[in-house]
Amino acid sequence: MLVLDIDGTLLKSNFKIDRTTKEAIEYVKEKGVYVTLATGRNFPSAQKIAKALKLDSILITHNGAFVASSVDEPFYEQRMSAENVLKVVQILEKYDAHIRLLHERYSIGNQVQQKSQLVAKMTMGIGDPLFYPVTFTEQLSDHLKEKPMTVPKIDVQFFDNEERANAFKELTERIEEIRITSSTRCAFEIIDKSVSKAKALNILARHLGVSRKEIVAVGDYTNDLEMIHHAGLGVAMGNSPNELKHAADWVTRSNNQNGVSYMVREVFRKQMKLQIEEPLEY
Repeated sequence: MLVLDIDGTLLKSNFKIDRTTKEAIEYVKEKGVYVTLATGRNFPSAQKIAKALKLDSILITHNGAFVASSVDEPFYEQRMSAENVLKVVQILEKYDAHIRLLHERYSIGNQVQQKSQLVAKMTMGIGDPLFYPVTFTEQLSDHLKEKPMTVPKIDVQFFDNEERANAFKELTERIEEIRITSSTRCAFEIIDKSVSKAKALNILARHLGVSRKEIVAVGDYTNDLEMIHHAGLGVAMGNSPNELKHAADWVTRSNNQNGVSYMVREVFRKQMKLQIEEPLEY
């Protein structure tokens, strides 16, 4: 089983997938390897990437909070409660931050005055707006009081590092039921405390009858850390922070150097015959 993160892993910095990466994924699929995506992105956005790669797999999205091959029939989901969503938003509204509530069908964000590359990074790759509408409201907490929401994930981008640190401290001290991670696209990715990519991967692997030692997982940031630990072979991208590289079993090239296709060439092509006949001992 091959599990791939999207941003900073599959995608280059220009948000495109290289031809060699597509060919590498097609190669492992033809050899009987189950290939899926594990991402912080919303489900429609991840599904769009999956279609580009000709994958019809069950996808791990929203950092493990929404696992599905169809938005209508999730295989597994774990949402933040409406009460905690409101609490998080009320705290974040004290700070200069762009907040995005990521439902599996749509997104609601607060209006921000600043035009920033940070907000642009959050907006990139949200999926086709026709199928994943994004709306904005001036005061998110007022909206939630009128229309409570349970969501798989909340994305937050800050414009000041000190505000980010203060918000992290307040959120973690006041709301025990949440987990805060981050990715190359987003400063805060807030999910229910019970959620992680690693847990979702374990649930999916058991469903497919794949053992832990048969899993190769590839990621690039701290929201991939537990998944890298969990896999039989955890691979960090060359553009990963040192924390992830040290946790990984193997480090490939960066996303801009086609690290996924390089990993497939070095790991799968050289060892595929053995892996098919007998699961590898990593």
